[in-house]
Amino acid sequence: MPTADQGVAVRPADVERWLDELGLRPDARSDREGVTSWDLRLDGRRRFDVPITLILDPLVALIVWVHFAPPIADAYRKSYRKLLHWNDEFPFAKFSLAEDERPILTVEIAPVLAGRDALGVAIARSLAISDQLLEESASWLWIGGRIPDTSGRASRGEALLERYRAELGELAGEPRPNLIEPGGIAPANGPTPPAAGATSPGPSATDTPADLARAAADR
Repeated sequence: MPTADQGVAVRPADVERWLDELGLRPDARSDREGVTSWDLRLDGRRRFDVPITLILDPLVALIVWVHFAPPIADAYRKSYRKLLHWNDEFPFAKFSLAEDERPILTVEIAPVLAGRDALGVAIARSLAISDQLLEESASWLWIGGRIPDTSGRASRGEALLERYRAELGELAGEPRPNLIEPGGIAPANGPTPPAAGATSPGPSATDTPADLARAAADR
C-alpha cells in the first residue's frame, strides 16, 4: 500500500543520520505542519557560537539558516547596501533581512541534491563566510564592536571545515586582512558600496522556519 512518505526525497531521519555522521549534535528539534527544524550552535575558526537552524520541508528544500546577527539598529540603507555587496561576493549563499531586521544568511539544498556531504558543505560554507566577515560584522555582534578573545577555545567546527576544505575553495584560505587583534575594537562600519552590477537580494526572509521553507517553493 502507498505510504505517506512515498515521493519524499528527504526525511527527518535522513538529516539526523547525516548530522550524526558529520559529528554534529543538534541542541533541539521542532516539528510543525510537516516542517522539521534543528537548532545547532557551532564555531568557525575565528567566529565562535554561530547559531544555525536547519529547516527541512521534505518537498521543498533543506535550508541552512544562520542567525547572522541581532536586529540592526543603524540606518536601513547602510546595512542593506552591505548585504547587497556580500550577496555579490558570496554567490552560493544569500544574505537578507528578516522582518525584525536581523541579518540572516541562508544556503538552500534541493531535496534531490540533499545528502550528508551536501549538508556538510553548506554548513561549512556558512561558518567560513562568518569567519571571513568577522571584522565587518563585529559592530552588529558586540557592543562597541569589541571582538572577544577566543584564543583559548577549541572550535566545534574545525573538523567540519577541514573535511570540506577542497569544496570551500578560497573560503578555506586566509581570511580578509585582520584589522584588529582579538579583544580589540573593530573600526566603524561605514556604508559599503555595492559591486558593479549588484542586484537586490530579493524579498526579505520570513520570520519563521516554516514560512521560509514555503517561500522557497514560490521561487
